[in-house]
Amino acid sequence: MPPTILEKYGEARLPRYTSYPTAPRFSPAIGTGAYGDWLQQLACNEPVSLYLHIPFCRSMCWYCGCHTSITRQDRPILDYLNVLHDEIRMVAQRIPQRLPVGEVHFGGGTPTIVSPAEFLALTALLRDHYDFSDRTGIAVEIDPRRLTAEMALALGAAGVTRASLGVQSFDPVVQKAINRIQTEKQTAEATDNLRRAGVGGINFDLIYGLPHQTVQSCIDTANAAIAMLPDRFAVFGYAHIPSFKKHQRMIDEAALPDGAARNAQAEAIAETLTAAGYRQIGLDHFALPGDDLVKVQEAGRLRRNFQGYTTDNCETLIGFGASAIGRMKGGYVQNEVAPGLYAQHIASGKLATAKGYRLTAEDRLRADIIERLMCDFSADVGAICKAHGVDPSALLAGNGRLKQLANDGVVTIADGVVHVSREHRFVIRAVAAAFDAYIDQSARTHSKAA
Repeated sequence: MPPTILEKYGEARLPRYTSYPTAPRFSPAIGTGAYGDWLQQLACNEPVSLYLHIPFCRSMCWYCGCHTSITRQDRPILDYLNVLHDEIRMVAQRIPQRLPVGEVHFGGGTPTIVSPAEFLALTALLRDHYDFSDRTGIAVEIDPRRLTAEMALALGAAGVTRASLGVQSFDPVVQKAINRIQTEKQTAEATDNLRRAGVGGINFDLIYGLPHQTVQSCIDTANAAIAMLPDRFAVFGYAHIPSFKKHQRMIDEAALPDGAARNAQAEAIAETLTAAGYRQIGLDHFALPGDDLVKVQEAGRLRRNFQGYTTDNCETLIGFGASAIGRMKGGYVQNEVAPGLYAQHIASGKLATAKGYRLTAEDRLRADIIERLMCDFSADVGAICKAHGVDPSALLAGNGRLKQLANDGVVTIADGVVHVSREHRFVIRAVAAAFDAYIDQSARTHSKAA
């Protein structure tokens, strides 16, 4: 990455574009009424995805940007699960007919903080209200430090098909600086237990840009992880936003790498993984040849959602739990973030929606362009606009951000096709932002573009 480009675009705070419009645009004006209407309008023959949020951990990792609470006791978790069960039943009652399920994702927090019996009961409840098939994918985010052999067996019995294990870094200096001590042995044992239990898909999450992290420690971590043969990797840049996540103040900002060092770390991890035979998927995912992610990318059908790059092509996502976000044809909805407020809504017999967003025709157009840029590093703006019945000049002509990117050589534009060169892919979010009608570079809730 040329230093001048990195300096110019890498410091801007931009969305990750796992949705468009992004969550800061959500408004309380879209509440339970709109969500209830959208649920009733769901087509009975279209598969949906389900997301379940478990907002509890046993300890706080200081880099974490998720909505989670720390508890040493089981009672808050059990109380929350009772509310979650009630929400699942309540939402099902508002849908005219049972719906087929394409994908299920358990996120957190630490979803496997629940007991094996509780996890089995939760998945059984989902099967009671939705139609699962042998093609339904079930994914769970896992903290390898907390995964027992018994829980691994329960995941297999529940039909889990993919596990995403948080690794981040195996460097002990980095681990101490982020309050997450995790050995290679713990990670290998968790991986082995999952495979023995029949969980066939294994993802590892790595992070660059952490305090005291170096290019060499990133390479060492990647090589140690490769030896465990996960099917996929997700490699994220640490987003330091202490004004948004107060526990990040525990991280020494002076120990964080600058933009150039972050870029070097990301490239080193990518080179290590691709040298080991993994294919790069979009900006930050990697998968072995033959993996479904590789297949959909080669076919031009790669998608991007709140979990990152995905094969999930369901247009509807139903979110359960505190802070969970759902996506309907009409727009987005998000539940109350605080578990207490979430529980109050459900106890009163109301959907837990706190805010949302109603999509416009222009939003859908811009979302399609941004998704193709984020997935393919190229977007045929002319063809996409034609599919939406819009003149592409409305988005291309007079687009100052796009013109500047072209002048700097970050993108080329020919016959309505915007293409990002390989050496500039690290700032793809800056390119996507050129088509974001709501962008605000000063938004402190966004991470840096590089």
